Amino acid sequence: MTTRKTALLASAGLTALALAVPLGGTATAAPAVDDMALARTADVLSTDLGADFGGSWLENGNLVVAVTDAARAGEVAAAGAVAKVVRHSEADLDTMVAGMNAAEATAPDSVTVWGVDVRNNAVNMTVLPGTAEEGRAFAAAAGVTDVRITESADRPRLFADIQGGEAYNIGSSRCSVGFSVGGGFVTAGHCEALTGGGALSKDGAALGSWGGSQFPGADYAWVQTSGDWNPVGQVSGVGAVAGSTEAETGAAVSKSGSTTGVTQGSIGAKNQTVNYPEGSVSGLTATDALCQPGDSGGAFIAGDQAQGVVSGGNSATCYFQPVNPILSAYGLSLVTG
Repeated sequence: MTTRKTALLASAGLTALALAVPLGGTATAAPAVDDMALARTADVLSTDLGADFGGSWLENGNLVVAVTDAARAGEVAAAGAVAKVVRHSEADLDTMVAGMNAAEATAPDSVTVWGVDVRNNAVNMTVLPGTAEEGRAFAAAAGVTDVRITESADRPRLFADIQGGEAYNIGSSRCSVGFSVGGGFVTAGHCEALTGGGALSKDGAALGSWGGSQFPGADYAWVQTSGDWNPVGQVSGVGAVAGSTEAETGAAVSKSGSTTGVTQGSIGAKNQTVNYPEGSVSGLTATDALCQPGDSGGAFIAGDQAQGVVSGGNSATCYFQPVNPILSAYGLSLVTG
């Protein structure tokens, strides 16, 4: 590492320490009023039918209610629903699934999903291609023989949340998440520029790719996260993000970073140019909140309003790159809590 690079990292909050030490949605429309009325009807029938209730669902705008006793179909029709006579009650299906849940430790890795299927009055199961017999054997061992099996290579996986102030890695270096935006998050530009843009990861898992970065001149970047990550409108240790209205000089501000956590201070002079050894950055805002190596890119927030991302500083002052110019540069929108 060059002397000039070390100087910026030490003063800035990228990761002089981490560099030196190797590191081991879519909105949904509200339900129609009629759908909610049908749901209430289903609740009433569930209680009235008791042990004969086989479940309910909507089909072609109608409420379908399954019953195990054909003699009770008239009650369903009288309530304005369509009756379907089935073999198993909903309680029986729930019991079957509970038995499989109890045997979960013995489930083959090829079995990816199981649960109640009221439409088909059975237990459904999803398995990897070519492993249906393994799934059937697992169900039979749990006492379930009425099982519908679907094969799919599209295995469910966890979607991990990502929020402001958390750590992420660039190769063997570490920076901090600023604010979640549609498709990823914003951070400091020098996190990409001074590391050579190495592979991005978080908690040991691949994170995504650089969507763009600028340093020097400005100090901003954004990371486009992969589908395994869910950017949320929160800042670690602080709370929800509601917008990005710029606070006045003198206003209280919180900083969240992966080295020093949450620190407090106030907003100082704006439109500051800091002449780092690696190059100058203009348009920064000074604060007296503590930041250290590894906090680079982390979030500055006033109340619930995003202010900027950590650029650099010294023992007395921490500078942030205002967030609105980042959003404007890349056409990004904040994810709000």
